[in-house]
Amino acid sequence: MRSITVTMWVSLDGVVQGLGRADEDTRGGFTRGGWGTRFDDEIMSREMGKAMAKPGDMLLGRRTWQDFITAWGRRTDDNPFTTRMNAATKYVASRTLENADAWQNSILVRGEAIDAVGQLKAEPGRDLAIVGSASLVRSLHAASLIDHYRLVICPLTLGSGTRLFEGPAPLTEFELADSVATTKGVIIAQYVRR
Repeated sequence: MRSITVTMWVSLDGVVQGLGRADEDTRGGFTRGGWGTRFDDEIMSREMGKAMAKPGDMLLGRRTWQDFITAWGRRTDDNPFTTRMNAATKYVASRTLENADAWQNSILVRGEAIDAVGQLKAEPGRDLAIVGSASLVRSLHAASLIDHYRLVICPLTLGSGTRLFEGPAPLTEFELADSVATTKGVIIAQYVRR
């Protein structure tokens, strides 16, 4: 059985929307995109590099997958993240995509995410990593399919935007497995479901 690990950048008030670029995700009139990049430092790069170095496949929602095609799929630099993102098998959970041919090594996961991902998780194979994809994460969390969270907690409040959990989340206990503080006040906390 595969495990599922979620990596999510989150503000102190729980916002996970549009951390990378001003135009990344403007749904709902969100105007504070790009908020996460100011917190990059050597420690962040090292910790994210360690996470990316672990063998495994990726699981993404449609919107995140489409955004990552632009951010990573067309890059040809020597950045190790680019190499990892392009080489990884990427499972794309979507009810609307016709195919996943737009980015190499992508496989479309059709149907209801909870059922399709539950089946994928039960199959033998490499562990699955989700980066972003908040609505997919909420659905999978509600179905008790998330095993680990790596939360990159940034020291700011945004006041608006999509939050990691909108409305009540089901009672689920996690224990802290590791934490690292960066020079810019970010806490990278790794939690494991009990």
